[in-house]
Amino acid sequence: DPEPGDLIEIKRPLYQHWALYLGDGYVLNVTPVDEGAPSLLVSTISIFTRKAKVKKQLLKEVVENNDWEVNNKYDLFLNPFPVKKIIKQAESYIDMEVPYDVLSKNCEHFVTMLRYGVGDSSQVN
Repeated sequence: DPEPGDLIEIKRPLYQHWALYLGDGYVLNVTPVDEGAPSLLVSTISIFTRKAKVKKQLLKEVVENNDWEVNNKYDLFLNPFPVKKIIKQAESYIDMEVPYDVLSKNCEHFVTMLRYGVGDSSQVN
């Protein structure tokens, strides 16, 4: 079971989507600014957009029928912030539009910045 502050890796057909677990079944993740776009298209649409919206959603709604796991892989070489700081900072972004770039500011960069203070994305690297 995920703990507040954990990174959630969602295994989508062509890429991994990342979210931050807030607790009580909720995650924080970035989604296309176009609210009508299905979440499966987040990656494809985001190649063409420069903004994303930060949303608090139920983990089960974000995951849909995909496999997922807690993946705090960066803990091996980065120290996570205290959980209260992670959650407080994460919640300050709810419903905000943030810059998005598939190569330098994607969903994984966003959640690793919240957990560690450093945005990283191994699927881009």
